[in-house]
Amino acid sequence: MEENQASMQEQRMNLLVTIWRKRKILLIVTGAALVVSTIIAFTMTPIYRSTAIVFPAATSTVSFSEQRNAKASAMDFGEEEQAEQLIQILQSSKIRDKVVARFDLMKHYEISPDDPNKFYKLVKQYNNSILFVRTRFGSIQIDVLDRDPVLARDIANKIVDLIDTVKNEMVLARTVPAFEINKRKKEQMEADQQALLAQLDSLAAKGVVPLEGRAQLFSAYMEAKSQEDRIAYKARIDTNLKYGATFDGLEFIRNEKIMKLSDFTVSYEQAESDANTAFTHKFVVEEAVVADKKDRPKRLIIMLLSTFGTFVFMVFALLAWDKINELRKLT
Repeated sequence: MEENQASMQEQRMNLLVTIWRKRKILLIVTGAALVVSTIIAFTMTPIYRSTAIVFPAATSTVSFSEQRNAKASAMDFGEEEQAEQLIQILQSSKIRDKVVARFDLMKHYEISPDDPNKFYKLVKQYNNSILFVRTRFGSIQIDVLDRDPVLARDIANKIVDLIDTVKNEMVLARTVPAFEINKRKKEQMEADQQALLAQLDSLAAKGVVPLEGRAQLFSAYMEAKSQEDRIAYKARIDTNLKYGATFDGLEFIRNEKIMKLSDFTVSYEQAESDANTAFTHKFVVEEAVVADKKDRPKRLIIMLLSTFGTFVFMVFALLAWDKINELRKLT
């Protein structure tokens, strides 16, 4: 143990001796690093940050069902699942392409249109400049970093606006065909119902009556006093005996179709609402504003880290150089 402590003490002394002997070189190189890092830090382009915060909505539709879940309310904030879905949409090429086209970011990022890797560089710069983070409160934070603070604000707010645009495009791609199917189905059901009603009207024109009316015909026939009335009632009774079963069957089918059409109307109205409503899918908590202070570079940190890193590197480099010289003398 004492030998280890003595060895460590000797190493510390060697380090201090080396630093003292090489102090001029260390001061010159460290000073030069300080000057260079200062020049670099003050010539770096300031980058500004604009931030917008949104909450996802719990639902993207208005429910017509009486058994609607309480969580389906349009007033409710979304939870973790909706937040993750919204981040996926924000990171999608659908929003990126619209932002790039709207603000001509290819030119703004100084990427040549003739560069064979222009799209790779564009996406890389875009992902480095525009960040989407889910906060611990369940909201989505949209950060835009740019050398132009006004442009950073405009991009952040435009992305917020595009949430509804892009998600509605995605939703309508499914809801419009579904509505068209529901519409055709409803029209077919209504046409079938009208055809049944036309057949019932035709039979009614011949004198066919519902089942309860036929019992009254028999009673009237039995109570008729004149021969003419009995002949008239007999003719109507014969007609009902001939077409009564058909009339009853058509009437039963009509009632079934009326019930089905009534139930289907809720589904149709839901599909119509989904296909024709441009819904909002987020709650805007905070809009982006023009930053009045740069986000980076942190000049003092750059200077301190560069200077300290150079000093440490030179110390180890000098120690290594001395060790190499000792080994050369031994050989």
